[in-house]
Amino acid sequence: MDIREATPDDREAVQEVTRRSLEASYSLSPTTIEGAVEEWYGAERYEEKLDESDRLLLVTEVDGVVGFSESVLVAAGGQADLLWLHVHPDHRGQGIGQELYEHTEQHLEEMGAEYLRGRVLADNQMGAAFYEERGFEQVDDEHIEIDDDRHVEHIYSNAVSRQLRSLVTDDGSVVYVDRTDEEVGSDAPFNVVLEDPEGETHYGYFCTNCEELANAMSANGRIKCASCGNTRKPTRWDASYL
Repeated sequence: MDIREATPDDREAVQEVTRRSLEASYSLSPTTIEGAVEEWYGAERYEEKLDESDRLLLVTEVDGVVGFSESVLVAAGGQADLLWLHVHPDHRGQGIGQELYEHTEQHLEEMGAEYLRGRVLADNQMGAAFYEERGFEQVDDEHIEIDDDRHVEHIYSNAVSRQLRSLVTDDGSVVYVDRTDEEVGSDAPFNVVLEDPEGETHYGYFCTNCEELANAMSANGRIKCASCGNTRKPTRWDASYL
């Protein structure tokens, strides 16, 4: 087994692993799967991802590419998001997912990550178990759209503890900015804001670019700061397929 950084020549193999993994894991239409594969790993977007210094794509080879992971460093010295971890259905159950995860975690730590987050659809019990077995805890939920259907996505984190910063809103309420829970923004990350220090109620988002609350979110997950225009767009719509 060889795990290495992806190259331009791996694009078709990455597409095929994604396609086969989605087909095996969900009852999505062929059109939806093909659209997703092309959107994320079409020629132009794939090249862009390889050139992004804060993004990591690793592939696993066993007589050809049989798995890959895609991750992004949200903020230097802070959070990294594990966006994808795919293993071809014909090669599952051989420890490939574990090896790939360990290499991904090590590379992200070398890039400056202190903790990781993973995302998994609520009905993906295998993906949820994968994170929980590795010490991740569920810290949040999000609603996303797949093929015009709305789904709940669980957010997992392996941060040892939350780092909360209290903040007073315009109406005098106290809310808590979770520095360990970030979303990628066009100019700077957004932090999740909680109504209570226990993290039971989600209040909104905090723009680290201008340090203002940003609560406006569209149905598909877009967040835009009214003060500086910093924007967060959904970067993916599912998680681990092992």
